[in-house]
Amino acid sequence: MVNAITQNIGVSVETFFQTRKSNPEIDLFVYSYRITIKNESEFTVQLISRHWEIFDVIMERRIVEGHGVVGEQPILAPGQTYNYVSYCQLKTDAGSMKGYYTFHRALDNSTFDARIPEFILLPEYRKN
Repeated sequence: MVNAITQNIGVSVETFFQTRKSNPEIDLFVYSYRITIKNESEFTVQLISRHWEIFDVIMERRIVEGHGVVGEQPILAPGQTYNYVSYCQLKTDAGSMKGYYTFHRALDNSTFDARIPEFILLPEYRKN
């Protein structure tokens, strides 16, 4: 698990290789990841968008951007946590992801980015 804190917004990531959904014969490697976002600030915030950079071992880079996460734009009061699970497909058996979430703070109508720490996508059989 990897963690980062930006402007008192904590982001933790845990990854899982999806053996049954992957098919190496056609260069399809699927990973799921569980994200935990914790508002450790004293202000209510809303996650409004995401920006991902996805790399595989041949350094092919993809950018994925969009509103919210998994169809939601969660509002987090101070101390609240939000969890979600999503997935990523690679053409190689290993890679990495990193990015940021953009949050809106209603109190002063400001926006800021919270870093998603870089994490490695690596199947169990490559960890030895």
